[in-house]
Amino acid sequence: MPALIFYAGMRQNCPMGKGGYAVRQGKVFEPNMQPVFAPEQPEQAKLEFLPGGTGVYVDKNHRFGADALALAGFCRLHRNERACDLGSGCGIIPLCWHDVGHVGKAVGLELSTAGNALLERAAAGLGHIYAVQGDMRLLGRPDCPEKLRQALPGAEFDLVSCNPPYFTGGFVSQKPGRAPARHAITCSLEDVCRAAAFLLREGGRFCLCNRPERLADTIVVAGRERLVAKRLQLVRSSPTGEVRLFLLDCRKGGKSGLEFLADLILPPGEPVPLMPR
Repeated sequence: MPALIFYAGMRQNCPMGKGGYAVRQGKVFEPNMQPVFAPEQPEQAKLEFLPGGTGVYVDKNHRFGADALALAGFCRLHRNERACDLGSGCGIIPLCWHDVGHVGKAVGLELSTAGNALLERAAAGLGHIYAVQGDMRLLGRPDCPEKLRQALPGAEFDLVSCNPPYFTGGFVSQKPGRAPARHAITCSLEDVCRAAAFLLREGGRFCLCNRPERLADTIVVAGRERLVAKRLQLVRSSPTGEVRLFLLDCRKGGKSGLEFLADLILPPGEPVPLMPR
């Protein structure tokens, strides 16, 4: 089966994502249409289409870019596997999986009620993607709300993914929604790995991406939760360019042994392949 292609644009030319993307743009919701957000967070939501025709709702605070698209493809999710995306934002990763034929249970967990509403609307009628609003840090804890506990029971999933906040210091944006997406304010790497370990069945996989300077920390922190690094792919903008991102696949309770994949070269404006498995 041929790859479906997502196009990654240059960041400065593509305001709809951290790394940029290009998809077919749809309509803007009008005031007389059904609202996407709660009244206290009024926003205009745009409907974008992935190459397979799957709709994705985005707004100025909940967007997606090349990093999320690369991660979705890197996961290599089987058609019927159960999967959960942590910090799902507008739900781009579960929707990418659906776009290439995934039909198993997929959950997008998002702290923001606005982001959760975007995925909820996009998933309506798909039948296997569920938008869950909640805090990943509460999973497995005694004070976890009953609704969240029922939606995300432990040892339930074959795969967990996360495109986490990359930065732990430096300038923090004051724009609503941007700071939590870029900086580890509402969750840390430890929180992400702990939540993934709780959700995964034994032998399940945890896939994430992050900045290259965080690779050593990621492998160590994941290992503390029995998430053993098994596949690693580096992402560059050119064959001789600096590494700008890594993609890591860990297995819960896995044996030691790390496979290095060929580098993924993603020049600005070039397609991001998402291969079905």
